[in-house]
Amino acid sequence: MYSMSSWCTLVLAALTVSIVDRRTASASWIDPDTEDEFHTAQAYTKDDDREYELVFSDEFEVKGRSLADGKDPRWTALNKNDYTNEALHFYSPENVKVENGVLNITTIHKTNKYKAFDEKKKKFYVDEKHVQSGMVQSWNKFCITGGIVEFSAKLPGDPTVGGLWPALWMLGNLARGTYVGSSDFVWPFSYNECSEETRNSQLINACSKVAHYSMKPGRGRGSPEIDILEAMMGDPGPLPNTPIERPYFSTSLQVAPGISANRPQLGHQPKSGSWYKGLEYGKHVNSSLNPFFYGVTLVHEPKSYTYQSDAISANTHVGATYFNSFHDYRVEWEPPERNGTGGYLRWYLDRKFIFGIKGESLSLTGTEIPSEPMYLLMNTAVATTWGFPLPCPEGCKCDCYECGNPECSCGFPTDFCSNIPAHFEIDHVRVWQAKNESKHVLGCSTKDRPTAHFIEGNKKNFMETGDRQPLERIQNGGGSCHEDSHCGGEKRGMCSSTRSWSQCVCNDDHTGPHCLAHAGFYDNPYVPKQGSLHMQPLAIPIGMAIMAFIIAVGFGATYFMIIRQKRREAHEYQMAPTALPSSRPAGGGFQPPQGMPPGSEPATDSGASYQNQGGYQNPQRSPAAKGNVRTYCMIDGRLISNEQ
Repeated sequence: MYSMSSWCTLVLAALTVSIVDRRTASASWIDPDTEDEFHTAQAYTKDDDREYELVFSDEFEVKGRSLADGKDPRWTALNKNDYTNEALHFYSPENVKVENGVLNITTIHKTNKYKAFDEKKKKFYVDEKHVQSGMVQSWNKFCITGGIVEFSAKLPGDPTVGGLWPALWMLGNLARGTYVGSSDFVWPFSYNECSEETRNSQLINACSKVAHYSMKPGRGRGSPEIDILEAMMGDPGPLPNTPIERPYFSTSLQVAPGISANRPQLGHQPKSGSWYKGLEYGKHVNSSLNPFFYGVTLVHEPKSYTYQSDAISANTHVGATYFNSFHDYRVEWEPPERNGTGGYLRWYLDRKFIFGIKGESLSLTGTEIPSEPMYLLMNTAVATTWGFPLPCPEGCKCDCYECGNPECSCGFPTDFCSNIPAHFEIDHVRVWQAKNESKHVLGCSTKDRPTAHFIEGNKKNFMETGDRQPLERIQNGGGSCHEDSHCGGEKRGMCSSTRSWSQCVCNDDHTGPHCLAHAGFYDNPYVPKQGSLHMQPLAIPIGMAIMAFIIAVGFGATYFMIIRQKRREAHEYQMAPTALPSSRPAGGGFQPPQGMPPGSEPATDSGASYQNQGGYQNPQRSPAAKGNVRTYCMIDGRLISNEQ
């Protein structure tokens, strides 16, 4: 017979996905369309002579493959409004297509209405956006800690027209991109010191000596951000205080806490001692420090919850060829040692070094090179904070944005409306990790950095209203078909027919409704241990037991007398003349108690939400703090005009 704790462990093991320790597992995430020559790789970083093996790849060769929620084991194409960065777009899986050997993220003109919340009036209302685009993310499906990540991509639109914001990036699994509730006090922390300045603002901080959600006590956690590409298009020509001209793309590490005082002035080079030292820039490409974005202040009430994030960033100039052909964007990420020291990030463009950050450079704030499991994201955004005119053009209110509407199109960059539709194409995504390297770990919830129980305990923060769960279960077959080719052919699946319908049945190594996705999974998932559910018997003193017995007897006698009296009154009521008016409410049934609106029913679900049961939730968050929209993805400041 199994004990209760044993049964819990077995059930958890059966349900847990996307959880693995790289040191005891082999990957099953490699696309069979990836050529053998790419199954191993060498780092471009000098003196790194380790052999790297392919652990993940996607070549996007199977036409018609759906990446919508519940359709693909690697990716999820979002279907939701984006609340971040003053976004003007709505994300839809309709705008994400696998065709012609590429992943195509298309930005179009289309109006979407959605439910929004007015913070001033404290009420919901129907709002609308007039641009529709796509975001794909591997959140809680595929993650890595350390290794090499490479995207091959062709940038969207006209390089001389601003307003589009294509991005390739990574985010810690403790926050989910565009789900602002999940990022509160989590993004972009990479900090493991107990500090009075950050213990309120860092949700999972090193000051906590009690373990929650299978996490280690005294270990600071968060969701740092690594930006591999954020492209800025627009009018060519000199920009203030930088040798870089548009078009360019930014590569960044975003971490918290940031520098709290004597920060660099936006649009200017930092003064001596006010920014991170030892940053490296490429000699064979045109790259330089990014003076247009140094990070953001995340304001909360009370003030002790406010914190600063830093964006350590470089800009690299690119030409027209990056918009009409594919180029390779790579980051090489070495996590720090267990004590938080060392590690590095180095970015490359077509094998050429462009920017590097060493762990020693972060000693200015005590932050670390990320050691969190991080997932991959690809998207095109449209936001007034990226490439839009500043200040607002004369005679334009800039309070609405709709192409074709004279009152709402004046705030767009020049020629923006004719630059859509625009296609951001990704040819492949490949990830390698060094063989026998303990710091290179595969999985979204690992032994040293678990995330699964935290996400489950706070899952409403990772969901939209109306969602049943953060991620839908992957559909295995079941798509309608007429012949085997509709199910990927004999190598992927077959069309099974009955008298009433025909549906796809997938082979073991493929999945999705039409069997077009290669199955992705971890062979030996790491399962965090659960504490035993058994309770020790209480030791009650004899005197206390006697007193409890006397109280119980007295309570029972009183209860019996009350019931007896009520029954007598009921009998007398039934014998009363029918002509007398009844004191019972007309219609009978449930009457709401005082304070409950008419028509209400008593609550039947007494279970409390995980997110209200303590743990790492900040107890003093005010309504005002909850209402703030925190920016945690692909953030950049607006360009400073030449007149400044």
